[in-house]
Amino acid sequence: MTAPTSSKAMRATLWLAVFIAVTAIMVSVRARLDRVHVTLAYLVVVQLASAQAGRAVGVTLAILSFLAFNFFFLPPYGTFALANPLDWLVLVAYLITSIISAQLLYRARALGAERARLSVTAERAQSLEQSNRMKDETLAMVSHDLRTPLTTIKGLAHEIAGAGDERAEVIEEEADRLNAFVGKLLDLSRVTMGTAALDVQPNEAEDLLGAAAQQAQGFGRELSFHVEPSDSMLFGNFDFVQSLRVLVNLIDNAAKYSPPTAPIDVGARRVGDELRFWVADRGPGIASEDRVRIFEPFYRRRVGDSDIAGAGLGLSIAKGIAEAQGGRLTFAARDGGGTVFTLTVPAIDLPVDDGSAIDDRAGE
Repeated sequence: MTAPTSSKAMRATLWLAVFIAVTAIMVSVRARLDRVHVTLAYLVVVQLASAQAGRAVGVTLAILSFLAFNFFFLPPYGTFALANPLDWLVLVAYLITSIISAQLLYRARALGAERARLSVTAERAQSLEQSNRMKDETLAMVSHDLRTPLTTIKGLAHEIAGAGDERAEVIEEEADRLNAFVGKLLDLSRVTMGTAALDVQPNEAEDLLGAAAQQAQGFGRELSFHVEPSDSMLFGNFDFVQSLRVLVNLIDNAAKYSPPTAPIDVGARRVGDELRFWVADRGPGIASEDRVRIFEPFYRRRVGDSDIAGAGLGLSIAKGIAEAQGGRLTFAARDGGGTVFTLTVPAIDLPVDDGSAIDDRAGE
């Protein structure tokens, strides 16, 4: 028998003994007792047992007290028959009252425990929120302070390179790489603290895709752009610059995980009140163990034995930017293999001009 089970049995036995003792005392002075005294005494025992030992013990004692009430305190004594049929009303009313009181006390006890648990959880959540805020503030401060020495290092490396030292070029490249990393840290801190500057206004989907095509030319990958026909022009309410960063980041991410010869598909479509930009690759997909953590800062998924280059900040920043402008960033498995990332923003209804048609644009 486990310790909790043994403890419950001991409490049940204790309250059974209390019930027997109370019954014995009342039987000894039965001639001076009224039915009200018996009812109140048994109700006190049932309620205290329910509060201390639980609902099952309380209900059990309610039934036992119902039988004892009939047997010992209602004439004819020593039997379950009743001389006065109205006494059945007293007994049934007592039984219902005692069981309801046992149920109510059990629920009150459970609610009290739940309230205590929620209070602890709320305090813990508040503490975690404060810790996260301090972490974000520290991250922003450190990232900002790193910008000045990095600029100095880059400037000195450039001067040394002018003197013919080839090692200075490596220093300058590494300074640029570190500066880009610091920039991502600043972006992450601004997004998580809600201080990222956003200029949300109506923009056309094709304009965003065209800008993404230009910026993604340096990736050296074949890109296929698609704009699905719609009854209205594909306009959305989003920050153009920040959404462009998200889209380019998704294309870069697809380029890292896709085979070199596999094209990357990028497109836009209208679905209800939403405008969806999507980037689809033919990579290995996202493993089940990575799905929960894919948007976590600094988390990088592995492909086989290879470790993909990067700080693991791109997707978390992209998700933060999407949500900050009232949208969302999601992913799903692609038919035939690969992954589809989708940036969703609010759509805007604008009529299509007569004679205009939105065709697929490929290879931009």
